[in-house]
Amino acid sequence: MCVIWGIPYLMIRVAVRELAPVTMVFFRTGIAAALLVPLAARRNELRPLFAHWRPLLAYTAIEVALPWFLLGHAETRLTSSLTGLLLAAVPLAGALIVTLSGDRQRLGVRLWLGLLVGIVGVGAIVGLDLGQIDLLALGEVVLVAVCYAVGPLILARRMGGVPALGIVAASLAISAIFYAPLAAANWPSTFPSAHVVESVVGLAVVCSAAAFLIFFALIREVGPLRATVITYVNPAVAAALGVTLLNERLTAGMVIGFVLVLAGCFLATGRGPDAVAEP
Repeated sequence: MCVIWGIPYLMIRVAVRELAPVTMVFFRTGIAAALLVPLAARRNELRPLFAHWRPLLAYTAIEVALPWFLLGHAETRLTSSLTGLLLAAVPLAGALIVTLSGDRQRLGVRLWLGLLVGIVGVGAIVGLDLGQIDLLALGEVVLVAVCYAVGPLILARRMGGVPALGIVAASLAISAIFYAPLAAANWPSTFPSAHVVESVVGLAVVCSAAAFLIFFALIREVGPLRATVITYVNPAVAAALGVTLLNERLTAGMVIGFVLVLAGCFLATGRGPDAVAEP
């Protein structure tokens, strides 16, 4: 998951060079839904969703429809690596939401230390120049971090036992239907370049259809809060792609930061003496 969801930042950055963010989201969700809906229907995993339509709509809006648009819009003004850095706040946002919601799970010192170490490590990998950040784009990415923290909690608390494939397929289909008229109004005047087409297909097939199924399995195994810690390694993947594909410089800060990220993940996901397992 760290690798699969470290790739989209680069692909989104490429796609929005020629496509409007709403059009990019439509293609991403539409292609992925076309792959998964027939499979979910054949396995009879769509019917159980009718009894959970309210949390399904909430999950669709918070985990797919809103954050994917916000990411695309933000990356018209932010680099993909900086976007990945900002989204390292997802585990911290999840911890805060769990605490504020009065969950019976205690958040131990080891978890908080891991979250802080991980954020420091991501900052060292990517670097941060506050003087050149678009504030609107910054706010959009912060909102995405909150959405990504809330989404897994909706699954765990409101949709336990519902078939994962059905949830993924329905969420993608609903999002595609919502964005269809917006995409039509922002249709590109010329056919996108090969790199844009490759990015959109990669976003749909690898980073959406396949990734969600794997992420659901991860949530079932380690819980919704600990599952979000994968976002610590995503910026490291984005930095590696920048070095290998865009000929960016590999700095000492990137190497040191990656070590700190791994240390943060170990601390945040470990069960220390003051930590309690996910319910």
